[in-house]
Amino acid sequence: MEGAPVPARPGVGVGVVITSPAHPGCVLLGKRKGAVGAGTYQLPGGHLEFGESLAQCARRETLEEAALHLRNVRFASAVNAVSAPDRFHYVTILMKGEVDTEREPEPRNREPEKNESWEWVKWEEFPPPDQLFWSLRCLKEQGYSPFTEDFNHLRGYTGNHH
Repeated sequence: MEGAPVPARPGVGVGVVITSPAHPGCVLLGKRKGAVGAGTYQLPGGHLEFGESLAQCARRETLEEAALHLRNVRFASAVNAVSAPDRFHYVTILMKGEVDTEREPEPRNREPEKNESWEWVKWEEFPPPDQLFWSLRCLKEQGYSPFTEDFNHLRGYTGNHH
C-alpha cells in the first residue's frame, strides 16, 4: 500500500461475532485474502450501506459471506482501528448474533476470493493478537466476551488503537 493516498476520513464497518449452540464457547472466524490484512483472522462483516441499520448490515454480510442466517442480533462493541503504515483507519461497530439453527446451521464460504474458509474457534483459544485483523485485535484488547451481556469492556475505552 506504499504510496497509496491517505483516506480523508475513516471508513465505517460492521463486524459480526457469531455463536452457535452446536459449537459452545466458539465464534466463527475466517482467514483474510487480498491486499488488506491478508493472512489475518477476521469476523464476518463489511461496509455499512447507506440507510442500513447495524443489525441489517450484520445479517446481510453474514448471509453474503458465510451463508448463515442469524437471530437475536444486537450491539456488542465499537472499536477505532488505525494502522497508519497500511493507511487503514476504520471505526467498526461489532454486533453479535446466534446462528438460526432452524436454517442451515453451518457456514459456507461464499466469497473464496476474499476469505480462505470459515471455522468455529474457541474464544479463549484464539490466534495471537498479531494474527488477528485490526478490528478483531482491538475487540480482544478491550477484554470483550461474547458470552456475557454486560458492557464492562467499554469502561474507560478511549478508542486508542495504533
